[in-house]
Amino acid sequence: MTYVYVALGANLESPAAQLDDAIKALKLIASDGIINVSPYYRSAPMGEVEQPDYVNAVASFHCDLAPIPLLDALQGIEHQQGRVRNIRWGARTLDLDLLLYGNQTINQPRLTVPHYGIKQRSFVLIPLADIAPALILPCGTPLASLINNELAMQLQQLGPDH
Repeated sequence: MTYVYVALGANLESPAAQLDDAIKALKLIASDGIINVSPYYRSAPMGEVEQPDYVNAVASFHCDLAPIPLLDALQGIEHQQGRVRNIRWGARTLDLDLLLYGNQTINQPRLTVPHYGIKQRSFVLIPLADIAPALILPCGTPLASLINNELAMQLQQLGPDH
């Protein structure tokens, strides 16, 4: 059993509801059905593609799946929720990224863990810190050392009703 962290993002078709549905599906993957979820945040999209703002969160849970089967399960959830992969960094109903798989470093053609953008993206760092403030990344970097006021100001936390 491995403790994993997954980033969630959506900006189409009721984004907060998309995250709610994804969390229900992630509970089915969790070994014990227990999942820890950060608050939801609103963030500006990355890249040059004009699109609506995103709703983002991070979830963590224990998982019995190996890394590639877990990636397949995450992509299956995205597909079930209408994800279409047309444009890099384009709008999407759901994006699930495997951020951390235990303390492992994985470099495979389909999967890089820790996720390549984990240290730069406020919409990952802030929600990750909400659920794991003392986390040390596999490279030895404390999560807290990556967060500053400028990053925090890039996000807007959504209320409990999203």
